[in-house]
Amino acid sequence: MTNTSKKKSWLARRSEEALRQGFMRAYETVRVDPKQYLVHLQAAHGLPVQTYRGVFSVPVEELDTIAGDTIRASMKLAAAEGAGLGLGGVMTLVPDLGILAAITMRMIQKLSLIYGFEFNTEDEIAELWIATASAAGVDISRELVERGVLRQFVPRVITKIATQASADVVEKWVGRVIPVLSSAIGGTLNYFFIRAWAERAAKHFRDKHLTQRAKMIEAGEVPLLP
Repeated sequence: MTNTSKKKSWLARRSEEALRQGFMRAYETVRVDPKQYLVHLQAAHGLPVQTYRGVFSVPVEELDTIAGDTIRASMKLAAAEGAGLGLGGVMTLVPDLGILAAITMRMIQKLSLIYGFEFNTEDEIAELWIATASAAGVDISRELVERGVLRQFVPRVITKIATQASADVVEKWVGRVIPVLSSAIGGTLNYFFIRAWAERAAKHFRDKHLTQRAKMIEAGEVPLLP
């Protein structure tokens, strides 16, 4: 095995474990509070809604704008974090990926809420992780039947997400072996990492929103805005 292959193998193991732990911590502790975030949407973006059900009466284009602002804020945060920790080169890769996982998870939670989907029940939390897997490019369709047992479902999904994401990380993050240059590299890679996941997650929630909105309109259940 060449030195490059050994380096990639080592990075793959470390990055996969870092992402797995990061997403697990995010699942357990780093959670966007739906009630507080609704207040933020009302105050910061002027949404005239009292509940997330009301989001389905807001023009989709307006929701898209809010989602775009949220994604850009997460990208900037990830870039700043990557540039700071990137000064240590590969040695700071593990904490960097752990923080990056938390930033990604919070962004996906916010996108879910922006398009009107809370995550209070076990089914809703499972749907959130399905969206996260979709953002990572992971197909978990065969595991959907098991999502009722959340404590078993989530760790398995996180492992699949970490495995998939680490493969992308190794190819891109290998440039961080040079400490000084790795600051700029780390910031740039984190920026585009978040953007790629955000685009897929936003599409997932937007499509789901449009489907749900159509059903509500057909049933005459779309709430009127004040």
